[in-house]
Amino acid sequence: MAGRTIQGGDGDGEVDGIRTFPFPVELSLGGVGVRVGPMGADRTWHAEGSAPLERVHRIDFHVVMFFDDGPVRHMVDFAEYEASPGDVLWIRPGQVHRFSKASEYRGTVLAMQPGFLPRATVEATGLYRYDLPPLLHPDQQQLTALKSAIAQLQREYEDTTTLPLSLHTAVLRHALTAFLLRLAHLAASSAEAARRQSDTTFTLFRDAVEKDFATNHSVSAYADALGYSRRTLVRAVRAATGETPKGFIDKRVILEAKRLLAHTDMPIGRVGVAVGFPDAANFSKFFQQHTDVTPAGFRAELR
Repeated sequence: MAGRTIQGGDGDGEVDGIRTFPFPVELSLGGVGVRVGPMGADRTWHAEGSAPLERVHRIDFHVVMFFDDGPVRHMVDFAEYEASPGDVLWIRPGQVHRFSKASEYRGTVLAMQPGFLPRATVEATGLYRYDLPPLLHPDQQQLTALKSAIAQLQREYEDTTTLPLSLHTAVLRHALTAFLLRLAHLAASSAEAARRQSDTTFTLFRDAVEKDFATNHSVSAYADALGYSRRTLVRAVRAATGETPKGFIDKRVILEAKRLLAHTDMPIGRVGVAVGFPDAANFSKFFQQHTDVTPAGFRAELR
């Protein structure tokens, strides 16, 4: 989705019917624009009256979660991600997300208000690189360095008595910058590593689906266009994703349909046309088969 910072005004902003909540300054130590601490059922990380965590909602600040336990399933922009111990999830302002009721979140979480860091630092750390994946898998050396950096940030955050507030805030900004530079390097290098695999059969198929999913739902057509047999394509996609090429295509179509239903006021029939279903009834049947809810019901759940 296109990234943007959304101001919620009184803390109950709405965009496309999805509630948006601002950074809870009143819950941060000293009222500074950053929070860091452990995740857990006994921790309060949202302002009173905020959306239930298991409901789809937006936040207008950054959240970075380090997972010590797992697997944890978390939805970001209608894509499901499964985080394992040692993984990092980075949710940027304006992204739609939802916590999993079935998962226990254990680890460390950082929340940062937009505007807390100067523009030069924001650009250097790629805070608004919405093209980068939210789920990161650091190796052991990277994870050790990141945990050391966030531990230092947490110590500075919790030390509210050693320095005057202005100096305390300045130190926090420096510690946060050091952490974010490491995190941004991990995110960029992860994306580059994924691009280097672009000569694989699956990646070529994935790119073709991304380009044509709105008009082409045929596995055979993709195989022919890429110069592979259907059997070769099935093997490659199953090895990479554990699912069939048809399942992969359908999942991408459903994701796009969900985005259009959530982020626009397009009539449901037009949403169907946009994802390759000229007949509205066929689109509704397809959507319900894959989600157990009608397009109208899905939209209503978000409003």
